[in-house]
Amino acid sequence: MERDGGRLRPDNSYKENLIGTLLAIFGNLVISISLNVQKYSHVRLSGTKDPRTYFRTKTWWLGLVLMLLGELGVFTSYAYAPLSLVTPLSAVSIVASSILGIIFLRDKWKPREFLRQYVLSFLGCALTVIGIYLLVTFGPNTHESLSGRNLELHLLGLPFLLYLLVVIIIFCLLLYFYKRQKMTYLVIILLLVALLGSVTIVAAKGVSGMVILSIQGNLQLTYPIFYVMLVCMIATAVYQAAFLHEVSMLYDASQIASLSYILSTVIAVIAGATFYLEFRGTDALHICMFIFGSCLAFLGVFLIAKSKKKMTFEPYAMIDVIPGLRSIFDKNPVQPELSSSLSYGTLENTTDIQQESNAPQPDIVSKLH
Repeated sequence: MERDGGRLRPDNSYKENLIGTLLAIFGNLVISISLNVQKYSHVRLSGTKDPRTYFRTKTWWLGLVLMLLGELGVFTSYAYAPLSLVTPLSAVSIVASSILGIIFLRDKWKPREFLRQYVLSFLGCALTVIGIYLLVTFGPNTHESLSGRNLELHLLGLPFLLYLLVVIIIFCLLLYFYKRQKMTYLVIILLLVALLGSVTIVAAKGVSGMVILSIQGNLQLTYPIFYVMLVCMIATAVYQAAFLHEVSMLYDASQIASLSYILSTVIAVIAGATFYLEFRGTDALHICMFIFGSCLAFLGVFLIAKSKKKMTFEPYAMIDVIPGLRSIFDKNPVQPELSSSLSYGTLENTTDIQQESNAPQPDIVSKLH
Protein backbone atom coordinates (compact mmCIF):
# COMPACT_ATOMS: atom_id res chain seq x y z
CA MET A 1 0.00 0.00 0.00
CA GLU A 2 1.27 3.44 -0.88
CA ARG A 3 1.78 5.75 2.05
CA ASP A 4 2.76 9.38 2.44
CA GLY A 5 4.73 9.96 5.64
CA GLY A 6 3.02 7.09 7.44
CA ARG A 7 -0.43 8.34 6.40
CA LEU A 8 -2.43 6.60 3.70
CA ARG A 9 -2.99 8.43 0.42
CA PRO A 10 -6.65 9.32 -0.29
CA ASP A 11 -7.37 6.42 -2.67
CA ASN A 12 -6.05 3.78 -0.25
CA SER A 13 -7.60 5.62 2.70
CA TYR A 14 -11.10 5.29 1.19
CA LYS A 15 -10.48 1.60 0.54
CA GLU A 16 -9.36 0.89 4.09
CA ASN A 17 -12.21 2.95 5.55
CA LEU A 18 -14.67 0.89 3.51
CA ILE A 19 -13.16 -2.34 4.80
CA GLY A 20 -13.31 -1.09 8.38
CA THR A 21 -16.88 0.15 7.99
CA LEU A 22 -18.09 -3.15 6.56
CA LEU A 23 -16.31 -5.10 9.30
CA ALA A 24 -17.87 -2.91 11.99
CA ILE A 25 -21.37 -3.28 10.53
CA PHE A 26 -20.92 -7.03 10.14
CA GLY A 27 -19.57 -7.39 13.69
CA ASN A 28 -22.40 -5.43 15.28
CA LEU A 29 -25.03 -7.37 13.31
CA VAL A 30 -23.55 -10.69 14.40
CA ILE A 31 -23.36 -9.51 18.02
CA SER A 32 -27.03 -8.57 17.92
CA ILE A 33 -27.98 -11.97 16.48
CA SER A 34 -25.87 -13.75 19.10
CA LEU A 35 -27.57 -11.95 21.98
CA ASN A 36 -31.00 -12.84 20.64
CA VAL A 37 -29.97 -16.47 20.11
CA GLN A 38 -28.78 -16.70 23.71
CA LYS A 39 -31.96 -15.02 24.94
CA TYR A 40 -33.98 -17.50 22.90
CA SER A 41 -32.09 -20.34 24.62
CA HIS A 42 -33.00 -18.95 28.05
CA VAL A 43 -36.66 -18.57 27.06
CA ARG A 44 -36.84 -22.13 25.75
CA LEU A 45 -35.39 -23.55 28.97
CA SER A 46 -37.69 -21.48 31.17
CA GLY A 47 -40.73 -22.89 29.38
CA THR A 48 -39.79 -26.57 29.66
CA LYS A 49 -38.91 -29.12 32.33
CA ASP A 50 -35.42 -29.54 30.90
CA PRO A 51 -33.06 -29.86 33.89
CA ARG A 52 -30.03 -28.79 31.85
CA THR A 53 -28.44 -25.44 32.59
CA TYR A 54 -28.30 -22.94 29.75
CA PHE A 55 -24.57 -23.38 29.06
CA ARG A 56 -25.15 -27.04 28.23
CA THR A 57 -27.44 -26.28 25.30
CA LYS A 58 -26.26 -26.05 21.69
CA THR A 59 -28.28 -22.88 21.12
CA TRP A 60 -26.48 -20.98 23.88
CA TRP A 61 -23.07 -22.09 22.61
CA LEU A 62 -24.04 -21.03 19.10
CA GLY A 63 -24.83 -17.59 20.48
CA LEU A 64 -21.47 -17.47 22.24
CA VAL A 65 -19.57 -18.41 19.08
CA LEU A 66 -21.46 -15.75 17.11
CA MET A 67 -20.68 -13.16 19.78
CA LEU A 68 -16.95 -13.94 19.62
CA LEU A 69 -17.09 -13.72 15.83
CA GLY A 70 -18.83 -10.35 16.00
CA GLU A 71 -16.39 -8.96 18.56
CA LEU A 72 -13.51 -10.11 16.37
CA GLY A 73 -15.02 -8.24 13.43
CA VAL A 74 -15.39 -5.02 15.44
CA PHE A 75 -11.86 -5.39 16.86
CA THR A 76 -10.40 -5.86 13.38
CA SER A 77 -12.32 -2.85 12.04
CA TYR A 78 -10.34 -0.57 14.39
CA ALA A 79 -7.20 -1.31 12.35
CA TYR A 80 -8.77 0.01 9.15
CA ALA A 81 -11.28 2.74 9.98
CA PRO A 82 -11.09 5.75 12.33
CA LEU A 83 -12.53 5.51 15.84
CA SER A 84 -14.90 8.35 14.98
CA LEU A 85 -16.42 6.12 12.32
CA VAL A 86 -16.39 2.71 14.01
CA THR A 87 -17.76 3.71 17.42
CA PRO A 88 -21.08 5.24 16.25
CA LEU A 89 -21.73 2.12 14.18
CA SER A 90 -22.57 0.25 17.38
CA ALA A 91 -26.06 1.67 16.77
CA VAL A 92 -26.39 -1.04 14.10
CA SER A 93 -26.60 -3.58 16.91
CA ILE A 94 -29.37 -1.60 18.63
CA VAL A 95 -31.41 -1.35 15.43
CA ALA A 96 -30.94 -5.05 14.65
CA SER A 97 -31.90 -6.05 18.20
CA SER A 98 -35.06 -3.97 17.98
CA ILE A 99 -36.13 -5.69 14.76
CA LEU A 100 -35.10 -9.18 15.85
CA GLY A 101 -36.89 -8.71 19.15
CA ILE A 102 -40.14 -8.30 17.22
CA ILE A 103 -39.60 -11.03 14.61
CA PHE A 104 -37.37 -13.65 16.22
CA LEU A 105 -38.42 -13.46 19.87
CA ARG A 106 -42.00 -12.32 19.20
CA ASP A 107 -41.97 -9.48 21.70
CA LYS A 108 -45.53 -8.48 22.56
CA TRP A 109 -47.28 -5.27 23.54
CA LYS A 110 -50.82 -4.60 24.73
CA PRO A 111 -53.26 -3.80 21.88
CA ARG A 112 -53.78 -0.22 23.04
CA GLU A 113 -50.01 0.36 23.02
CA PHE A 114 -49.37 -1.43 19.73
CA LEU A 115 -49.46 1.60 17.41
CA ARG A 116 -47.48 3.88 19.72
CA GLN A 117 -44.80 1.29 20.41
CA TYR A 118 -44.25 0.34 16.79
CA VAL A 119 -44.31 3.92 15.54
CA LEU A 120 -41.54 4.87 17.96
CA SER A 121 -39.52 1.75 17.14
CA PHE A 122 -39.61 2.16 13.37
CA LEU A 123 -39.15 5.92 13.54
CA GLY A 124 -36.12 5.39 15.75
CA CYS A 125 -34.72 2.76 13.37
CA ALA A 126 -35.23 5.08 10.37
CA LEU A 127 -33.50 8.01 12.07
CA THR A 128 -30.64 5.80 13.20
CA VAL A 129 -30.09 4.39 9.70
CA ILE A 130 -30.09 7.91 8.20
CA GLY A 131 -27.67 9.07 10.87
CA ILE A 132 -25.35 6.13 10.21
CA TYR A 133 -25.42 6.88 6.48
CA LEU A 134 -24.38 10.48 7.13
CA LEU A 135 -21.67 9.34 9.54
CA VAL A 136 -20.18 6.96 7.00
CA THR A 137 -20.47 9.46 4.13
CA PHE A 138 -19.08 12.54 5.90
CA GLY A 139 -16.87 10.88 8.51
CA PRO A 140 -13.08 11.34 8.55
CA ASN A 141 -11.26 9.50 5.75
CA THR A 142 -7.67 10.00 6.83
CA HIS A 143 -5.96 6.91 8.18
CA GLU A 144 -2.36 6.10 8.98
CA SER A 145 -0.15 3.10 9.54
CA LEU A 146 -0.54 2.07 13.19
CA SER A 147 3.07 1.14 13.73
CA GLY A 148 4.67 1.17 17.14
CA ARG A 149 6.71 4.24 16.26
CA ASN A 150 3.65 6.24 15.16
CA LEU A 151 1.73 5.23 18.28
CA GLU A 152 4.60 6.36 20.50
CA LEU A 153 4.58 9.75 18.81
CA HIS A 154 0.82 10.07 19.32
CA LEU A 155 1.07 8.97 22.94
CA LEU A 156 3.61 11.68 23.72
CA GLY A 157 1.80 14.33 21.70
CA LEU A 158 0.53 17.44 23.46
CA PRO A 159 -3.15 17.05 22.42
CA PHE A 160 -3.47 13.58 23.91
CA LEU A 161 -1.52 14.45 27.06
CA LEU A 162 -3.93 17.34 27.72
CA TYR A 163 -6.90 15.08 26.98
CA LEU A 164 -5.55 12.39 29.30
CA LEU A 165 -5.03 14.92 32.10
CA VAL A 166 -8.61 16.20 31.78
CA VAL A 167 -9.97 12.63 31.69
CA ILE A 168 -8.08 11.65 34.85
CA ILE A 169 -9.31 14.72 36.74
CA ILE A 170 -12.94 14.23 35.69
CA PHE A 171 -12.79 10.50 36.39
CA CYS A 172 -11.41 11.02 39.91
CA LEU A 173 -14.07 13.63 40.70
CA LEU A 174 -16.88 11.39 39.43
CA LEU A 175 -15.48 8.42 41.33
CA TYR A 176 -15.35 10.49 44.53
CA PHE A 177 -18.99 11.55 44.17
CA TYR A 178 -20.05 8.00 43.33
CA LYS A 179 -18.13 6.08 45.98
CA ARG A 180 -17.73 8.59 48.81
CA GLN A 181 -20.80 10.78 48.47
CA LYS A 182 -23.00 7.84 47.37
CA MET A 183 -24.36 9.75 44.35
CA THR A 184 -25.73 6.90 42.27
CA TYR A 185 -27.07 9.05 39.44
CA LEU A 186 -27.24 7.31 36.08
CA VAL A 187 -25.24 10.05 34.34
CA ILE A 188 -22.37 9.78 36.83
CA ILE A 189 -21.98 6.01 36.49
CA LEU A 190 -22.27 6.03 32.70
CA LEU A 191 -19.76 8.87 32.45
CA LEU A 192 -17.32 6.69 34.37
CA VAL A 193 -18.01 3.89 31.88
CA ALA A 194 -17.61 6.22 28.90
CA LEU A 195 -14.31 7.66 30.13
CA LEU A 196 -12.92 4.17 30.67
CA GLY A 197 -14.32 3.17 27.31
CA SER A 198 -12.45 5.94 25.53
CA VAL A 199 -9.17 4.54 26.86
CA THR A 200 -10.27 1.02 25.92
CA ILE A 201 -10.97 1.81 22.27
CA VAL A 202 -7.86 3.98 21.85
CA ALA A 203 -5.78 1.05 23.12
CA ALA A 204 -7.82 -1.47 21.11
CA LYS A 205 -7.23 0.44 17.88
CA GLY A 206 -3.49 0.51 18.54
CA VAL A 207 -3.33 -3.20 19.41
CA SER A 208 -5.48 -4.14 16.41
CA GLY A 209 -3.39 -2.03 14.04
CA MET A 210 -0.10 -3.51 15.26
CA VAL A 211 -1.47 -7.07 15.05
CA ILE A 212 -2.65 -6.52 11.44
CA LEU A 213 0.72 -5.04 10.46
CA SER A 214 2.50 -7.99 12.08
CA ILE A 215 0.31 -10.43 10.14
CA GLN A 216 1.16 -8.56 6.93
CA GLY A 217 4.88 -9.08 7.62
CA ASN A 218 5.81 -5.84 9.40
CA LEU A 219 6.44 -7.16 12.93
CA GLN A 220 5.28 -4.73 15.63
CA LEU A 221 5.08 -7.00 18.68
CA THR A 222 8.60 -6.07 19.76
CA TYR A 223 7.52 -2.54 20.69
CA PRO A 224 6.81 -2.09 24.42
CA ILE A 225 3.83 0.15 23.60
CA PHE A 226 2.01 -2.90 22.24
CA TYR A 227 1.96 -4.55 25.67
CA VAL A 228 1.21 -1.27 27.44
CA MET A 229 -1.86 -0.79 25.25
CA LEU A 230 -2.87 -4.43 25.64
CA VAL A 231 -2.84 -4.16 29.44
CA CYS A 232 -4.73 -0.85 29.35
CA MET A 233 -7.34 -2.35 27.02
CA ILE A 234 -7.98 -5.37 29.24
CA ALA A 235 -7.91 -3.47 32.55
CA THR A 236 -10.28 -0.71 31.46
CA ALA A 237 -12.64 -3.25 29.87
CA VAL A 238 -12.84 -5.17 33.15
CA TYR A 239 -13.64 -2.03 35.14
CA GLN A 240 -16.23 -1.02 32.56
CA ALA A 241 -17.95 -4.37 33.04
CA ALA A 242 -17.94 -3.86 36.82
CA PHE A 243 -19.55 -0.41 36.56
CA LEU A 244 -22.10 -1.65 34.04
CA HIS A 245 -23.03 -4.49 36.38
CA GLU A 246 -23.59 -2.02 39.20
CA VAL A 247 -25.70 0.36 37.10
CA SER A 248 -27.79 -2.53 35.76
CA MET A 249 -28.89 -3.26 39.34
CA LEU A 250 -30.15 0.31 39.77
CA TYR A 251 -31.71 1.40 36.47
CA ASP A 252 -33.79 0.10 33.58
CA ALA A 253 -31.87 -1.44 30.67
CA SER A 254 -33.48 0.84 28.09
CA GLN A 255 -32.29 3.96 29.93
CA ILE A 256 -28.80 2.54 30.22
CA ALA A 257 -28.59 1.57 26.52
CA SER A 258 -29.59 4.95 25.11
CA LEU A 259 -27.59 7.20 27.44
CA SER A 260 -24.56 4.91 27.37
CA TYR A 261 -24.49 4.96 23.57
CA ILE A 262 -24.66 8.76 23.46
CA LEU A 263 -22.00 9.39 26.11
CA SER A 264 -19.65 6.66 24.90
CA THR A 265 -19.86 7.83 21.29
CA VAL A 266 -19.23 11.50 22.10
CA ILE A 267 -16.23 10.78 24.33
CA ALA A 268 -14.85 8.17 21.91
CA VAL A 269 -14.98 10.65 19.01
CA ILE A 270 -13.14 13.22 21.14
CA ALA A 271 -10.54 10.60 22.09
CA GLY A 272 -10.00 9.61 18.47
CA ALA A 273 -9.69 13.25 17.43
CA THR A 274 -7.05 13.98 20.07
CA PHE A 275 -4.97 10.79 19.97
CA TYR A 276 -5.10 9.83 16.28
CA LEU A 277 -5.87 13.35 14.95
CA GLU A 278 -8.67 11.88 12.84
CA PHE A 279 -10.27 15.20 11.88
CA ARG A 280 -7.02 16.86 10.80
CA GLY A 281 -7.54 18.39 7.38
CA THR A 282 -11.32 17.80 7.39
CA ASP A 283 -13.37 20.73 6.06
CA ALA A 284 -16.16 22.43 8.01
CA LEU A 285 -18.97 20.95 5.86
CA HIS A 286 -17.92 17.37 6.58
CA ILE A 287 -17.61 18.12 10.29
CA CYS A 288 -21.07 19.73 10.45
CA MET A 289 -22.70 16.86 8.54
CA PHE A 290 -20.89 14.36 10.77
CA ILE A 291 -22.29 16.11 13.86
CA PHE A 292 -25.76 16.21 12.29
CA GLY A 293 -25.60 12.49 11.51
CA SER A 294 -24.50 11.77 15.09
CA CYS A 295 -27.46 13.74 16.45
CA LEU A 296 -29.88 11.79 14.24
CA ALA A 297 -28.37 8.50 15.42
CA PHE A 298 -28.63 9.64 19.05
CA LEU A 299 -32.27 10.59 18.60
CA GLY A 300 -33.03 7.30 16.86
CA VAL A 301 -31.43 5.22 19.61
CA PHE A 302 -33.31 7.24 22.23
CA LEU A 303 -36.64 6.55 20.51
CA ILE A 304 -35.85 2.84 20.18
CA ALA A 305 -34.98 2.62 23.87
CA LYS A 306 -38.08 4.60 24.82
CA SER A 307 -40.31 2.18 22.94
CA LYS A 308 -39.01 -0.81 24.87
CA LYS A 309 -41.48 -2.30 27.30
CA LYS A 310 -40.28 -2.06 30.87
CA MET A 311 -40.05 -5.41 32.61
CA THR A 312 -41.95 -5.85 35.87
CA PHE A 313 -41.33 -8.43 38.55
CA GLU A 314 -43.72 -11.39 38.42
CA PRO A 315 -43.13 -14.21 40.94
CA TYR A 316 -44.39 -16.89 38.56
CA ALA A 317 -43.66 -18.29 35.10
CA MET A 318 -45.84 -16.94 32.30
CA ILE A 319 -48.12 -19.62 30.85
CA ASP A 320 -47.52 -18.22 27.36
CA VAL A 321 -43.98 -19.59 27.19
CA ILE A 322 -45.14 -23.20 27.73
CA PRO A 323 -46.79 -24.56 24.55
CA GLY A 324 -50.23 -26.08 25.10
CA LEU A 325 -50.43 -25.19 28.79
CA ARG A 326 -52.75 -22.22 28.38
CA SER A 327 -55.63 -24.44 27.14
CA ILE A 328 -55.59 -26.33 30.44
CA PHE A 329 -56.24 -23.20 32.49
CA ASP A 330 -58.58 -21.32 30.16
CA LYS A 331 -61.58 -21.90 32.42
CA ASN A 332 -59.92 -21.86 35.81
CA PRO A 333 -56.71 -19.85 35.65
CA VAL A 334 -54.27 -20.38 38.49
CA GLN A 335 -51.86 -17.58 39.30
CA PRO A 336 -50.28 -16.53 42.57
CA GLU A 337 -51.71 -13.72 44.59
CA LEU A 338 -49.34 -10.75 44.57
CA SER A 339 -49.44 -10.35 48.34
CA SER A 340 -46.63 -9.67 50.73
CA SER A 341 -46.56 -13.31 51.81
CA LEU A 342 -46.23 -14.49 48.16
CA SER A 343 -48.68 -17.34 48.83
CA TYR A 344 -49.68 -19.41 45.82
CA GLY A 345 -53.37 -19.61 44.92
CA THR A 346 -55.50 -20.38 47.99
CA LEU A 347 -52.65 -21.92 49.98
CA GLU A 348 -51.52 -19.77 52.85
CA ASN A 349 -47.89 -19.20 53.65
CA THR A 350 -46.82 -21.68 56.32
CA THR A 351 -44.66 -19.13 58.05
CA ASP A 352 -47.66 -16.85 58.49
CA ILE A 353 -49.75 -19.73 59.89
CA GLN A 354 -47.01 -20.64 62.34
CA GLN A 355 -46.68 -17.06 63.52
CA GLU A 356 -50.45 -16.79 64.02
CA SER A 357 -50.57 -20.06 65.98
CA ASN A 358 -47.76 -18.95 68.28
CA ALA A 359 -49.34 -15.58 68.98
CA PRO A 360 -51.41 -15.37 72.24
CA GLN A 361 -55.19 -15.32 71.76
CA PRO A 362 -56.77 -12.28 73.42
CA ASP A 363 -59.98 -14.10 74.50
CA ILE A 364 -58.15 -16.95 76.21
CA VAL A 365 -55.77 -14.63 78.00
CA SER A 366 -58.67 -12.48 79.32
CA LYS A 367 -60.46 -15.58 80.68
CA LEU A 368 -57.36 -16.75 82.52
CA HIS A 369 -57.20 -13.42 84.30
